[in-house]
Amino acid sequence: MKKILLLLFLAQSLWAQSDQKLTEQTVQTATIKGHIYFLASDELRGRNTPSPELNIAAKYLSTSLMRYGVQPIPSLDGYFQKVPLSNPPESGIFTVEDEELLLKEDFIAVNGQGTDIEAELVFIGQGTEADFQGADLEGKIAVTWAGVEGESDPQKWFILGGDKRKKAEENGAVGLVELYNSQRIPWHFLVKRMGRSQLMMEELATTLPHIWLNASKTAVVKKLKAANGVTGKIQLKMPINTNPPTYNVVGMVEGTDPVLKNEYIIYSAHYDHVGIGRANEEGDSIYNGARDNAVGAVTVLSAAENIAKYPTKRSAIFVFFTGEEKGLLGSNWYANHPVIPLEKVVYCFNSDNGGYNDTSIATIVGLTRTTAQEHIEKACSTFGIKAIEDPAKEQGLFDRSDNVNFAKKGVPAPTFSMGFTAFDEEIGKYYHQPGDHADNLDYDYLTKFFNAYVYSCRLIANDAKTPFWRAGDKYYPIGKQLYRDR
Repeated sequence: MKKILLLLFLAQSLWAQSDQKLTEQTVQTATIKGHIYFLASDELRGRNTPSPELNIAAKYLSTSLMRYGVQPIPSLDGYFQKVPLSNPPESGIFTVEDEELLLKEDFIAVNGQGTDIEAELVFIGQGTEADFQGADLEGKIAVTWAGVEGESDPQKWFILGGDKRKKAEENGAVGLVELYNSQRIPWHFLVKRMGRSQLMMEELATTLPHIWLNASKTAVVKKLKAANGVTGKIQLKMPINTNPPTYNVVGMVEGTDPVLKNEYIIYSAHYDHVGIGRANEEGDSIYNGARDNAVGAVTVLSAAENIAKYPTKRSAIFVFFTGEEKGLLGSNWYANHPVIPLEKVVYCFNSDNGGYNDTSIATIVGLTRTTAQEHIEKACSTFGIKAIEDPAKEQGLFDRSDNVNFAKKGVPAPTFSMGFTAFDEEIGKYYHQPGDHADNLDYDYLTKFFNAYVYSCRLIANDAKTPFWRAGDKYYPIGKQLYRDR
């Protein structure tokens, strides 16, 4: 028995050593630098979604996949998955009895195409599960406060609003009104922000209309809270859609194991950024997005190069998402239109970055939440950095990157990020700033970082044991449901 255990240990050690050596065969500093310099170049004008420059980046990524030997998905147009987007309504009126409220001035459209509905208003408090269960919403417009008790971040309110919209629709409502009241993002800032960047996915935007109403309109809010037979009317007019198309870039490498190849791992990153904005003191108005997220896209591109050359036991899907900066649009679309059924996808290993302030670490948002933790920690330490869990939980980073759209479906999905110990001044100097250039990155650190990611990918993809959520995680139950036939 001791001899058998020793042989097994030696075999595992040799296999692990082989994966490390295979990683080192393809991860090269010059290659990393070349990719990042192109994606973060001024010529791509900050890779805004949608834009012709973002499509140039998509073409660059797709031809890189082709060159590496990554295969296109037969059901797609080559390596491209089109993500249909439309602009938000150009005008609108929300009428409560005899009072008319105007789009942007008094309310914003969170969801909904051209709309003209009139129905009874029903106020259901915070819009919790219990609030919906006790309400008669059939054919009516549901009214709630935005957000949930104990959560002050409007960005999370936006995500939570999608859950409320789904519940409202399931309960027969024809519209949803949320009363917005936050000092964290005052109304005029919210309107400016949404007006500048809001896009909607065409298919998802056909669900019931959903608006956020400025709660400082106290007389109207009073009517809505006391609504009993009060009628409301939502009218939204859509502009002509002149957006250029935008795409997720997707490729695949089949696994080598006759059984494990039927399990897939997604390696993902977004490749868009925020485009052109306010100029800095040097007159630079191009927000190049080297850190966010050319680094992430090239991290995944490095995994694609390696796994295409040295395939793993499990099959690999490489996805570069569009529209992350506009509300995780590309990953939302993919998660609802997967090229491989999600019950066959056992892991999503995302890479996203805001910046770094510690080159001795890699920060993995969700590190301790999945059973692949040991593989990630081992890979990082092998290449001279330490893997740590998200140290800035107050930022809600797990729910602010593309990984969350897979987590919500049940797929274990952490995000591999450059090392940060806090969202401090060093991060803020580059995060969504025009100074985020390719020429001020530490490429010695990035070489370690990329090696650690690729080695992690290989260890996870070759492990006989399938990775999963740790028991007790909030996504554990839905993961069990997703993989119930396994």
